[in-house]
Amino acid sequence: MNLVRPLSRAASSVTYSCPARSLAQTLLSCLAGDRLRHLLPAAHARAVVSEGLCDLFLANLLLRGYSKLGLIHDARRLFDGMLHRNLVSWSSAISMYAQHGGDEQALVLFAAFRRSFDEVPNEFLLASVLRACTQSRAVHFGEQVHDTALKLGLDVNIYVGTALINLYAKVACMDAAIRVFHTLPAKSPVTWTAVIAGYSQIGEGGLALDLFQKMGVQGVRPDRFVLASAVSACSALAFLQGGRQIHGYTYRCGAGMDASVINALMDLYCKCSRPLMARKLFDRTENLNLVSWTTMIAGYMQNSLDAEAMDMFWQMCQAGWQPDVFACTSILNSCGSLKAIWQGRQIHAHAIKANLDTDEYIKNALIDMYNKCDHLTAARAVFDALAHDDAVSYNAMIEGYARLGDLTEALHVFRRMRYCSIRPNLLTFVSLLGVSSFQSAIELSKQIHGLIIRSGTSADLYMGSALIDAYSKCSLVDDAKAVFLLMHNRDLVVWNAMIFGHAQNEQGEEAVKLFSQLRASGVTPNEFTFVALVTVASNLASMFHGQQFHAQIIKAGADSNPHVRNALIDMYAKSGFIKEGWLLFESTRGNDVVCWNSMILTYAQHGHAEEALRVFQLMREARLEPNYVTFVGVLTACAHAGLVDEGLHHFNSMKTKYGIEPGIEHYASVVNLLGRSGKLHSAKEFIERMPIKPAAAVWRSLLSACRLFGDVEIGRYAAEMALLVDPSDSGPYVLLSNIYASKGLWADVQKLRLRMDYAGTMKEPGIVGLR
Repeated sequence: MNLVRPLSRAASSVTYSCPARSLAQTLLSCLAGDRLRHLLPAAHARAVVSEGLCDLFLANLLLRGYSKLGLIHDARRLFDGMLHRNLVSWSSAISMYAQHGGDEQALVLFAAFRRSFDEVPNEFLLASVLRACTQSRAVHFGEQVHDTALKLGLDVNIYVGTALINLYAKVACMDAAIRVFHTLPAKSPVTWTAVIAGYSQIGEGGLALDLFQKMGVQGVRPDRFVLASAVSACSALAFLQGGRQIHGYTYRCGAGMDASVINALMDLYCKCSRPLMARKLFDRTENLNLVSWTTMIAGYMQNSLDAEAMDMFWQMCQAGWQPDVFACTSILNSCGSLKAIWQGRQIHAHAIKANLDTDEYIKNALIDMYNKCDHLTAARAVFDALAHDDAVSYNAMIEGYARLGDLTEALHVFRRMRYCSIRPNLLTFVSLLGVSSFQSAIELSKQIHGLIIRSGTSADLYMGSALIDAYSKCSLVDDAKAVFLLMHNRDLVVWNAMIFGHAQNEQGEEAVKLFSQLRASGVTPNEFTFVALVTVASNLASMFHGQQFHAQIIKAGADSNPHVRNALIDMYAKSGFIKEGWLLFESTRGNDVVCWNSMILTYAQHGHAEEALRVFQLMREARLEPNYVTFVGVLTACAHAGLVDEGLHHFNSMKTKYGIEPGIEHYASVVNLLGRSGKLHSAKEFIERMPIKPAAAVWRSLLSACRLFGDVEIGRYAAEMALLVDPSDSGPYVLLSNIYASKGLWADVQKLRLRMDYAGTMKEPGIVGLR
């Protein structure tokens, strides 16, 4: 369409031979039809035979035909063989490259045009060159073309102006884009789309929507591209009401069935936590494309509906769609959240077959997925094979080791990162601080702090809260407070970190003082603040503080938060007010498994086994699925009540009925259950049949039962096995010594004490006088 006028001007200045005129008329008639592919080679052959290529108008028509069919090599051969070229010839060739991905060739050809052709470029040629600059991100070249347009007065032309706006918007130079926009005397919907989409892409959704509103005031009817960009702006702002208004408009103007608009609306609803609305729109749409499926999968993942994301992904595959990078990245995230390693491996295999595994996003998603599924070996294999100069990959690998507390490997990856001259960022340091504080590696935490100061990120609020948390976990509360005092613009996260630090180190009075300072500073506490304060009251066993905090929690409307509610139940239980804890549980219980677990554990730990099992029965009647922690409480209750058969039944049902793999806590509880009932041989055989290596705590449970029943033989065996696992533990020595003493075996007691001295093991001193 844009070449009709130049072609017409060329035609008026040329005298045609009859064959050339006939061929030209035939080509013109089929350029807009389906016959061009069959006719063009024959027409070209006839032109060669009849020497019609000397006719510039006919040659340009042939060039345009090849360009339209995407036959770039044929077009270029024709162009290179032309004895004469005019502006139309150059414009057709440059436009062809810009339209078919040959951006570099388009720019090279434009440079050749400026060197070898005296005529100035027109608006169509400049628009094509600017399109090539946009696609290749050749901003500097585009600025030179802009200067040429200014000199020729074409910068106010709608084609050139729109192409300039699109160029600057795509590289986020919105100041330059809006200057060009305001100079244009006339604007098309494409012009509005370019500038609205530009603001939307850089996160300036408010400005994008302001322009969209002005567009309506000026009477310009938005097309599907403008509507999709406006909806994207609403998504960036989480402006659900504005998105709904645009949704209504799309149906009124008949644009409601366009795939790009529908995809943008689905993305809006997902980002505004309305995945059900997005799914309804998805189900009602007939012209779905790959972006539609990917948007829905990503939407489920973003809303933590990972099972639904998995189901949608397999439906997409069954419908014949090939997952792209974005679909694979989203579903790998869901696989990690669900610990669905089998499905994750299938996605990995697909990525390899589709040559997607080297993509940066896929690579990092694979590392993250294997890490979350606790398959560090597989994650490391992906990392070693694919990671190069990418800080995200290194951070993902360090985070994976940090999650499992493997400080050695986390530091190894960090050293490799520095060796490769990849600059650590906030996430790198936060992960290292997490694992060093978890292992109470005080000196390492201080070294990391030094690196943070050198990197210039120590004043960052996120980093400050991580440092406070690390020092607090290492019991260096004074150092944590020093970091806290250095931070002047403290946010709530920093305050919470310091309050938690005092709470963890049983400095309740300091935490209460800090809370008073927080209130005085005008910062509004949140549920995490209240959890920290209730934890302080629990540690102090202070109902005075606890009830004060409970009153403030109710006043702030945070009593319905499950984390706060569970902390309150735990506080009442630790303070001996179990009845109050139960009343709180009764008034707020719902579908929160953590809340039910808190009540089961409270009753179990206080020896109220029947009540604990009754709560478990109520939980099952409410059709809530128990989890790992639930069975710790249930088995503890059975052990206290001596309910051997019921306890073994619950233990066996964990895997067979609920698919929960038993852990060390569960095995220790069963050993305690059998031991308290006097079934010491059964307990010993149970440990020896365990599918995982018994921890020292499991053998200590058996040893405690041997002390209760005075079984020297099994007690000696249990003590030896516990010491093999943890030679520095004084507990087995003390328990076995008590067994010997109860039987009057004083010589064995003396030998055991000499052995302790030889091993350098010290008995932990008792604390006297606490009630």
